[in-house]
Amino acid sequence: MFIKILMLIVFFGVMIGIGIYCRKNSTDVNGFVLGGRSVGPWLTAFAYGTSYFSAVIFVGYAGQFGWKYGLASTWIGLGNAFLGSLLAWVVLGRRTRIMTQKLNSATMPDFFGKRYQDDKLKIAASIVTFIFLIPYTASLYNGLSRLFGMAFKIDYSICVIVMAVLTGIYVIAGGYMATAINDFIQGIIMLFGICAVIGAVLMSKGGFIAAYEGLAAVSDPEASAMPGAFASFFGPDPLNLLGVVILTSLGTWGLPQMVQKFYAIRSEKSIDTGTIISTAFAFIVAGGCYFLGGFGRLFSDVVDVQANGFDSIIPAMLSGLPDILIAVVVILVLSASMSTLSSLVLTSSSTLTLDLIKGNFKKDLDEKQQVFIMRILLVVFISISVIIAILQYKSNVTFIAQLMGVSWGALAGAFLAPFLYGLYWKKSSAAGSWVCFIFSTVVMLANMLVRPSFPKLLQSPINAGAFCMIAGLIIVPLVSVITRKPDYVFVDGVFEAYKRKVLVSQSTSLAETEEDE
Repeated sequence: MFIKILMLIVFFGVMIGIGIYCRKNSTDVNGFVLGGRSVGPWLTAFAYGTSYFSAVIFVGYAGQFGWKYGLASTWIGLGNAFLGSLLAWVVLGRRTRIMTQKLNSATMPDFFGKRYQDDKLKIAASIVTFIFLIPYTASLYNGLSRLFGMAFKIDYSICVIVMAVLTGIYVIAGGYMATAINDFIQGIIMLFGICAVIGAVLMSKGGFIAAYEGLAAVSDPEASAMPGAFASFFGPDPLNLLGVVILTSLGTWGLPQMVQKFYAIRSEKSIDTGTIISTAFAFIVAGGCYFLGGFGRLFSDVVDVQANGFDSIIPAMLSGLPDILIAVVVILVLSASMSTLSSLVLTSSSTLTLDLIKGNFKKDLDEKQQVFIMRILLVVFISISVIIAILQYKSNVTFIAQLMGVSWGALAGAFLAPFLYGLYWKKSSAAGSWVCFIFSTVVMLANMLVRPSFPKLLQSPINAGAFCMIAGLIIVPLVSVITRKPDYVFVDGVFEAYKRKVLVSQSTSLAETEEDE
């Protein structure tokens, strides 16, 4: 117990110290929200990765999908690495940085308003962000309850409040730069922690070969009639597995807290280096989490999924580890949760301040007033998320849990297509974005409220979210073609930023002849 508490004290002390140290970088809006657009590749890549993976992934998704799909759930982690990280950086990174700087945009809703010349679109996007980020924020605490109960025997409410307060301190003090530096440290902990945990869990079952053979012998007629389904290449349910891969991987392309990391990139070199680092981080952390979860059925003798739910699987797998490793797991999950929490509340407060309050309720806000309001809203958002998390835990309010499940699908479904086409296609219109916003939010809310009325394949919020994202990629161009065209003079001026001539080193582009050098 002494070791566990000491590690927590050191961990929290470092986080708060960094927040206080970064106060000088958060005196204006650009510094507080984007770190002055001068964040290097390592910090940006780790900020992206740690915002991506939280306790929801480690405790919830890894346990649930590992139980359902066996070792094939590792495909989810690989999809997160190559589709959600590598391809996202390649397709979105450079263009997002260039166009958002051209439009002087600090948030995703602000991008929509300026790119499509529609302030109402910006307001709608900020409202959607606010509605669906708050319950997603509350869901981050869920994975901590069982782990802290196992490691410290303390009340869940105390754990949630302490975590929220300490996260709030460093985000409010240091803004994005404090978040990015802490994300880097937390990311290092996550990398080493997941490797240590996987090794220890597999050794408890006799090593990888013995664990694999044991998993191949597991059978569940309700899941699959195929022998060895949970150790097979695609698992017992490939179609639903594909839905999970699409939602959790492609979904990051439309999440404000993820995309805004590209706003703050410093240089071309940062993009190239960040792409590699981010992909490697996702490969190890996400791939490792789902790989670990894939062996969950080997622990069916100590876990009762019917009685305690999927969230009990990973804690049960870890309960037999030595105290030092349990302490590492607690720090690992805290790191994952705090990094994502800080990103979400910073995104929510900046969006509400810059896109809704400024220019609509208060038109003459100066820089200091905007930063002050964002700090106040950070406290408000963290408080709301704590209340929701404790309310769900104490009262088992089911509709809150459902709303947490649809939030990712609603946000990604509404924003992915308008953002992607806005970066690449001049003819993309405000009308196409409006239809995509409405379609995705209505479908996901309906999935929560009248789920039995949906076709069987789309009753799962995950499949419904993946459907909304793919549908959006069709809706936006279709509606844009048949509705009023955008102002081509304005759009041409925006896209002109991509054509600006820059000097590069010869390692990037060879001269035509020696005279050209």
